[in-house]
Amino acid sequence: MKFLFWAAAGLVAYTYIGYVCWLRLRMLWRFRPVLRGSATPSISIVMVVRNEEQTLEAKLQNLRRLDYPAEQCQIVIVSDGSTDRTEEILREYGRDSRIQVVLNQLPRGKASGLNDAIELAGGEIVVFTDVRQKIEPSAVRRLMENFADPEVGCVSGELMLGNPGLGESGQGVGLYWRLEKQVRELEAASGSVVGATGALYAVRRNLLTSIPQGTILDDVYIPMQVVRQRKRVVFDERARAWDDPNLGNDREFARKVRTLSGNYQLLQLAPWLLSDSNPIRFEFVSHKLLRLTIPLALGALLLTSLGLKGGFYRAVLALQLAFYGLSALALSGITKRGILSRVADTAGAFVMLNGAAMVALANFVTGKRTAWTR
Repeated sequence: MKFLFWAAAGLVAYTYIGYVCWLRLRMLWRFRPVLRGSATPSISIVMVVRNEEQTLEAKLQNLRRLDYPAEQCQIVIVSDGSTDRTEEILREYGRDSRIQVVLNQLPRGKASGLNDAIELAGGEIVVFTDVRQKIEPSAVRRLMENFADPEVGCVSGELMLGNPGLGESGQGVGLYWRLEKQVRELEAASGSVVGATGALYAVRRNLLTSIPQGTILDDVYIPMQVVRQRKRVVFDERARAWDDPNLGNDREFARKVRTLSGNYQLLQLAPWLLSDSNPIRFEFVSHKLLRLTIPLALGALLLTSLGLKGGFYRAVLALQLAFYGLSALALSGITKRGILSRVADTAGAFVMLNGAAMVALANFVTGKRTAWTR
């Protein structure tokens, strides 16, 4: 039982602390800066939407206001079987010569829609984005500066959870996302990032491959295909897109279940990720796969703490119970302000994310598919 306790504790510690420490050490002896330079290559911004009448017009206006030469910018929007006013809005904006619209009458999924958009993309660089997030005017230009380095094949922007006027959220999922971005920055500093930010990332057109139908995580599948071709995937914190961190616990939980289910799906779609064909196999396992095992490790840690005798194990048990108690307060909405509230929000986000990982595992085992959500 002691072995199980320490194995579980070691797994949790390595996943959230040890891997970050290893990345920091690697950066010291193998720092690989990106050779940025001024560049405005031709680009194609692609996006797939379904029933987005509430947000689509604002997003299209956002794209038209980007600080990038209009003659170098193509925008391709695919409607994936929309049944509201989405197609009407796209027809109206499709009068702009820069905007190309594809209206698929039947829903085929985001991956198929992206394949349609990529076929129409005429730019040297393809920029991927989602409908809900607002892109800062200078973000795309900053992404392009990274492609002055011939070793760079994909660049991920930074997703900011908060309000552009007030700054980024430091609570709950917002804090967890900030920690995740630190991992991405460290990965990029000495190699390649495992995946990209779906809200904003760019890829060289000649490196793109067809996306398998039904792919959940295009923002991981596409960058990993770039890495497979021995090009770098880097992270540029200056290229920012903003999103609302307060989407509600139910919606956030559903999104995390879908994302984590996508990690299991990747192993089915691209088994080479665990072979020598993946130049960043170690990083992929440490960053993506080990996190899927954390709920099991946490369960083992709790159960062994209950069964082991001694003051140390009693103290560890008490800390776990206090942590889960705080998470319950946060998820129930009882805590409001102060230090206790911030700690509880972090605990609540951690428990929610690992609960989503358990549901994702159940979906994988039972073969249940998750629906596409923006």
